[in-house]
Amino acid sequence: MTASTLKSYTCKDLAQMARSEGITGWHSMRKDELVAALVRAKRKSQGKGAVKSAVTKKLQQRPTASPERLRVQREISRVQQESAERKNLSCTSEGRPEPQKDRIVVLVRDPYWLHVCWEITPQSVERARSVLGQDWHGSAPTLRLIRVLDGGGGRLERCIEIHGGVSNWYVDVSDPPNSYRVEIGYRATGGEFYCLARSNTVTTPVPGSADVVDNNWTDVAENADRIYAMSGGYSADGASMELQELLEERLRRRLGRPSEIRYGVGAAGDSRDGDELRLAVDAELVVYGSSDPNTHVTVSGEPVAVSPDGSFAVKVHFPDRRQVIPIVASSADGVEQKTIILGVERNTKLLDPVVKDTVAARS
Repeated sequence: MTASTLKSYTCKDLAQMARSEGITGWHSMRKDELVAALVRAKRKSQGKGAVKSAVTKKLQQRPTASPERLRVQREISRVQQESAERKNLSCTSEGRPEPQKDRIVVLVRDPYWLHVCWEITPQSVERARSVLGQDWHGSAPTLRLIRVLDGGGGRLERCIEIHGGVSNWYVDVSDPPNSYRVEIGYRATGGEFYCLARSNTVTTPVPGSADVVDNNWTDVAENADRIYAMSGGYSADGASMELQELLEERLRRRLGRPSEIRYGVGAAGDSRDGDELRLAVDAELVVYGSSDPNTHVTVSGEPVAVSPDGSFAVKVHFPDRRQVIPIVASSADGVEQKTIILGVERNTKLLDPVVKDTVAARS
């Protein structure tokens, strides 16, 4: 509606139209002012309508996502979720309860392998995310293997990148015997390390013939006492509480010294009718070594089987006295021969028995 058309209306009609358009102050306006106000209101209304129409048209023209684009978006979401799960150390196997505290325990499996077990709470992972800040995205879950030195200090051996969804890791070590501890946390791309938990200290044993004769031992349930002992459970300092708690929770039985768990209060009810406790001990000596393949080896004059790699091991009687054991290796053609004399002595002593007061132990 133009200004000339509006001028053909009476002042009363224009006032009514201004009132309908919501123009403020219409009741005090003259006719020319009402016409000008109505023209401005009409232009403003037309402008809003044009903008709304343009937006509606643009939305209608927006192309819908193609099936391929949707597939790519789903794949990106899946990869992002998997990456987050692999970084989250609080994510463990299904069926396991959520951990209540942070702990990491190292078990000695043999002279060259450590078994590392851990539990990390989601709250600790969130704290690591906050502390690392922008470095979080480039960080990686990491185990730090530290060799414990004689003075009590430590030297970083290496960093081992791990991932979420698991709660244990096998770590190979060299040059036994040595003492180790392990730290678990997140290592940023710049080398900064945020530690979540530190393990107990363990010492690997001297390599021995048991590794050959027993063909190693791998089942924790069947060898828990041996693992506990090799990890410091029966040492003078004792094992860490985390180590004992972890094994007892997994095996659902107590671990400790026999005087603490086997012959304590629970054994008081087992009557032996005054019979004397029996204890008999004997010993065997394991002689092991290595030579060139295809050599002929004897121990105390008895031939010993030599493995393809040249290693050999044999058990010999170990009486309660001093003895000399010759080990002789001869080349396959019989031209060369080497001899090593092994001098050993066994001295067995029977100590006086000790009788404990079970009533005092119960109290």
